[in-house]
Amino acid sequence: MLTSGQGYSRGTVSESGGPRGAVGRGVVGWWVARRAPMGGAPERAPLVDRILESRGITGPGAASFLDPSLKDLHDPSRMPDLDRAAARLFDAARAGERIVIYGDYDVDGISASAILFHTLRHLVPGANVSCYIPHRLDEGYGLNEDAVASLADEGAAVIVTVDCGVTAVGPAAVAKARGVDLIITDHHTPPATEDLLPDAYAVVHPRRPGSLYPFGDLSGSAVAFKLAWRLATLACGGTRTDEPTRALLLELLGLASLGVIADVVPLVGENRVIARFGLSRLRGSRFPGLSALIEASGLSGGRVEAEHVGYRLGPRLNACGRLGHAREALELLTTATGARAAEIAAALTALNDERREVERRITEHAERLAVEAGMTTAGRRAIVLAHEDWHQGVVGIACSRLVGRFHRPTILMQRHGDECHGSGRSIDGFSLHGALDACRGHLIGFGGHDMAAGVRVRADRVRDFAEAFIEEANRGIAPEQLAPALTFDTEAGADELTVAAAGDLARVGPFGRDNPKVRVVLRGAVVIGRPKLMGATGEHASLQVRHSGRVMRVVAFSWAARLAELPDGVRCDLMIEPTINRWNGTASVEGELVDLAMPPARE
Repeated sequence: MLTSGQGYSRGTVSESGGPRGAVGRGVVGWWVARRAPMGGAPERAPLVDRILESRGITGPGAASFLDPSLKDLHDPSRMPDLDRAAARLFDAARAGERIVIYGDYDVDGISASAILFHTLRHLVPGANVSCYIPHRLDEGYGLNEDAVASLADEGAAVIVTVDCGVTAVGPAAVAKARGVDLIITDHHTPPATEDLLPDAYAVVHPRRPGSLYPFGDLSGSAVAFKLAWRLATLACGGTRTDEPTRALLLELLGLASLGVIADVVPLVGENRVIARFGLSRLRGSRFPGLSALIEASGLSGGRVEAEHVGYRLGPRLNACGRLGHAREALELLTTATGARAAEIAAALTALNDERREVERRITEHAERLAVEAGMTTAGRRAIVLAHEDWHQGVVGIACSRLVGRFHRPTILMQRHGDECHGSGRSIDGFSLHGALDACRGHLIGFGGHDMAAGVRVRADRVRDFAEAFIEEANRGIAPEQLAPALTFDTEAGADELTVAAAGDLARVGPFGRDNPKVRVVLRGAVVIGRPKLMGATGEHASLQVRHSGRVMRVVAFSWAARLAELPDGVRCDLMIEPTINRWNGTASVEGELVDLAMPPARE
């Protein structure tokens, strides 16, 4: 049955209110224009110009946005301590000192580790460099004191972290006491003041206190790429590199793009440049393991896009770190070749299938518990749950599923003995890190940022922590925030959505956080016939609509039940994401349905 909060009405909001900028309500959530509707006919400016204008990109900046250049990347030396870090690593590599790259177990950390590994081995063949990835369950996230001590005992002279370490005061003290030069490279939330930074040989972070670096939202892999770039120019004795080194840097952009996209950092500025050029390097990569992964993911036949990284490559690389140890994913991106690369890629695919099944069970169980606990109501605006049967490495993904369904911050933990370990995800406008900080008295520890975090709590404090966190959520989340705000760029006519126009819209990408897929609203579209079911289980649907003189196909994923009674000939407003469908050598534009609303009845 088709139901909605209220009909979409251009430029108006009902008395029930809505988030700032809302122009109405559809079946799924609030409809929010990026900027106030311009008024007038949709044809008043080319569609891509209106899209860019809605995102605040106008004038000369519009052309450079559509066609970014590697020259848009900032000089690595502008990042604090980066030159010092590069010099120490290069000297250590040439002197044969043992260098250990200490990474995180997710895609960002693995790809960052691979970037530095390949760089050092290229610049100094035979360099004594190895990688260390902590075990997610046994060691937890980040640099830990025991690992530092063990690496020091094994002869490490330099430890360089990637994607972790900016708050690791204790491990830094251990490294210093053992005579190890610790170089920290990270992108997570740094301490507020410089005196709270770890006492390390170098702390490379675009947002560390006192930093003047122009772009603070780099991923861990992007920070590692900046360090690799500086190592390359240092080795080549100037601002330019030799051709083999330049070729390597271009290949490393592919690895950096994996972390940029999979870690869901803002896909703007330098991150977008790295993603745009890095994605183009993935198919046909010179790294055998990466090529094997692409083959195992069914992507060898065409260009690899951002969504392929997010939904195919990234989950496979993450799977072993979630269910076991990430060493095989690291091996795949560093040393694996030939049959070994294919073997690892196939194993990661199998592990990812297992992960998906574990995720499904946890998500369904957590949904039931959340409903039973009243955590899906307006009076309790957060979900905090723990269970001994949940896998600690998978609860973070299950959190994302619950946030998607109930649109409220969610923390899920595995209870193991006297402690619970888990992950949290949030919604826009509510800082998960800030709420955890307010509840720190109930926690053993936590870390992360506004949208995602890891957490540890004593099992006997879970109930108290849950109530305290829900209280923070109730204070910080308005009732209207419990429905998603669906932002669209502009109103459009179906006649504007040509293949050529869709090609122009693709240049707005790569798409991701802070640079989402283009969304347009078709007002007053007329449904032709009844929706047709799609998919093996019939949960998806497609429908034909007529708008501005053109008939257009709209695909509606997971909408079959809601569209079952949509009558032929009804007029409705559609929010869609235009896509190009290629079939049998022909191309056409169709829409992927985001939301639907029935216009208010006229009196």
